[in-house]
Amino acid sequence: MCGIAGFTGHHDPELLERMTGLLSHRGPDAAGHWSDPAARVALGHRRLSIVDLSGGAQPMWTPDGGLGVVFNGEIYNHAELRADLVRLGAEFQTDHSDTEVLLHAYRQWGDSFVERLNGMWAFVLFDRERRRLFGSRDRFGKKPFFYFHRGDQFGFASELSALRAHPACPGSLSTLALRKYFAYGYVPAPFTLLEGVRKLPGGHSFSLDLDSQNLAIRPYWQFTLEPDPGLAEPGRLEALCEELRATLENAVRRRLMSDVPLGVFLSGGLDSSAVAALAARHLPRIHTFSVGFTDPSFDESTHARRMARHLGSEHHEEILDLERSSSLLPEIVSRLDEPIGDSSLLPTYLLCRFARQTVTVALGGDGGDELFAGYDPFRALGPAMLYQRWIPAPVHAAVRALVGKLPVSHRNLSLDFKLKRTLAGLSHPPPFWNPVWMSPLTPADLDAVFGSRLAPEELYSESLTAWEQSPSGHPVDRSLNWWTRLYLQDGILAKVDRASMLNSLEARSPFLDIEVANLARKIPHSLKLRNGCTKWILKKALSPLVPADILNRPKKGFGMPIGRWIRSGRFNPGPLPGPVRPELVEEKLQAHLQGRVDERLFLWSAWMLSRWPAP
Repeated sequence: MCGIAGFTGHHDPELLERMTGLLSHRGPDAAGHWSDPAARVALGHRRLSIVDLSGGAQPMWTPDGGLGVVFNGEIYNHAELRADLVRLGAEFQTDHSDTEVLLHAYRQWGDSFVERLNGMWAFVLFDRERRRLFGSRDRFGKKPFFYFHRGDQFGFASELSALRAHPACPGSLSTLALRKYFAYGYVPAPFTLLEGVRKLPGGHSFSLDLDSQNLAIRPYWQFTLEPDPGLAEPGRLEALCEELRATLENAVRRRLMSDVPLGVFLSGGLDSSAVAALAARHLPRIHTFSVGFTDPSFDESTHARRMARHLGSEHHEEILDLERSSSLLPEIVSRLDEPIGDSSLLPTYLLCRFARQTVTVALGGDGGDELFAGYDPFRALGPAMLYQRWIPAPVHAAVRALVGKLPVSHRNLSLDFKLKRTLAGLSHPPPFWNPVWMSPLTPADLDAVFGSRLAPEELYSESLTAWEQSPSGHPVDRSLNWWTRLYLQDGILAKVDRASMLNSLEARSPFLDIEVANLARKIPHSLKLRNGCTKWILKKALSPLVPADILNRPKKGFGMPIGRWIRSGRFNPGPLPGPVRPELVEEKLQAHLQGRVDERLFLWSAWMLSRWPAP
């Protein structure tokens, strides 16, 4: 796992070192720099050594010097690809570096070689003979990639903060991206908060012709549901469960490759418990890690402890005081390169920091909820369809007003919070339910805070596309598209990447293995959400591995008492960039402080943004 940076257009070795220096937390073990004034290309790398410790230095070149690469990530099927390439005549210089596989695979199969990769990655190849750069980001966007292109200057980096060190990097604020941040709680790809700076979306590649300066962005994969109704036949269920269990086990086994100490995050929920159970089948000794909190409303440590005893793992647990731990937030946020409105950033960071004391690699359960319909909003879809069909708009407004009078609670996932969020979403057409349910601000509130109107179709354009591109048209399938394409990539995975890499820890996600994802895409929604039970088929498949009390316990999540913290006078937002009306922000803050309205999501997102070094 590493950090990469580079640019074209001029020769400046000191600039390259400054950019990679800002990525040192992503790669504390080594640094590599290469620049050529004639080629007008510079490639930089910071290394966290995981595989082939002695032979994986970067930038890495083919023996003839024709191809060079900087790479961030892991290719889990690199051994199989290496064997295929050797049979085709490739001569490798390293013992088992996955980086070198990229060079020979590109030379053998061209740009389409990325379709053969199973892993997580962001890389840039320099093809000296063809005078082009070629780069790619993994299918789900686990590894970040920021870039800009202005005239004959192209810059890229693993983090926005490193890219901003380049003098040609655009520096003006994107008002549209700012509104999308408050609409989602994160900035969806390809947008960033800087106008003219982009994220390469997951499942996309780019090529840059250094002579013509033509930059082409192309998708090579997109998460698309292709349900097979036959899988839902009663006679097929046992075989499907066996296939799902075996496919996930293979994904876990692949992610155990490491030349450094490795462990598993264990929250006590279904997904992390399954990963730990499957890893224990292939390791003589397994380390598991969890953090707990003294506040019982936000603590899951007893469940993690229960699962660790079931596995017989060497369990590492840290119990923390939430109030004391929250003092770390200003430092954590100051090191984020882009604001993320997810308060679980703090416990995720604390878990990664704790695990890094023992291991360099940790496996987790990210992706299970998105692929198998694990979130509470999936259960709300059926009642929501009935509610919208039978409740007239005037009555809906009255119901919403009545529920709005419920006392505000700051407990984790409290009933009043869920009811109010659900009714807010139902004020809009179905394509906007999921984003509004998760949004810091509703479209109407956004219009008020920004002092201008933006049509929901433009504000939530990505959500509308994800909703409309579901082949079956069923609301569960449509929602699966949204949660996987948007929330997973730009919310969950961005948070885990930053929290882990700030601690120089590599996080791996077996559920996002391409074979697991391809199987999940074929499973009908009726097997994922059945009679109100989320992840039904996954629970059935994992029942031989996970105790029933862990398998069936309600989802809790990694929440934080941010509403209570804000009411106590902490984490109140400072001045915000862009055309945000400060009097509206103050109005919402006072309503929250007085306990009249729960504005925790907006105020928290605003506090995160106010700590970001805006242009």
